[in-house]
Amino acid sequence: MATILGNIQQVRARIAKACDGAKRPVQSVTLLCVSKTFGSEAVREAHAAGESAFGENYVQEGIDKIAALADLRASLEWHLIGPLQSNKTRVVAEQFDWVHTVDRLKIAQRLSEQRPAGLAPLQVCLQVNISGEASKSGLAPAEVAAVAHAVAALPRLRLRGLMAIPEPAGDLAAQRAPHRALRELFEQLRASGLALDTLSMGMSADLEAAILEGATLVRVGSAIFGRRG
Repeated sequence: MATILGNIQQVRARIAKACDGAKRPVQSVTLLCVSKTFGSEAVREAHAAGESAFGENYVQEGIDKIAALADLRASLEWHLIGPLQSNKTRVVAEQFDWVHTVDRLKIAQRLSEQRPAGLAPLQVCLQVNISGEASKSGLAPAEVAAVAHAVAALPRLRLRGLMAIPEPAGDLAAQRAPHRALRELFEQLRASGLALDTLSMGMSADLEAAILEGATLVRVGSAIFGRRG
């Protein structure tokens, strides 16, 4: 029977193989364990297996888990990777370490205003709708530069990079194309003077393609915790 530890070992092996193929050090890719819909005990188990970064899609579920795992708070890094509405920014600014889904300047401004002064700056990524899907949130690529420079200037935040959820694709070449487009956008922003270091892209099904195109953080849920019920 598959265990969380065994699954993590398999995912880590996939990351290492992909990094080898991309001629990159394995340390250049962070594994974010996506624990949405799985309970705090699953997070505790993954932490015992050596993981420290966890991603939540739903604000309230994440807040509940942060509270349930308060004894581990100093050794856990909590990332919001799902949609963030204006009425939820305060609790996210107060509780999370990272937000990957900033998709408009207003959200960033609210997070900046609401981040407690006693905490480290909130680490943020801009979400880009790299495949142009009508159903997906995120900035259009043409909007990213202006928003990025505005967000980078806000206090209490640190703009780290870009995040995307490309539409599913069947083969490796098709999977690589949107990840390449996101990397090129990232490189343009760096060339314009922004000190970015994070490309949050790649999930259970396409992490190899993402790593080949420069992902620094892959968001893996089902391959670690199993299929959601």
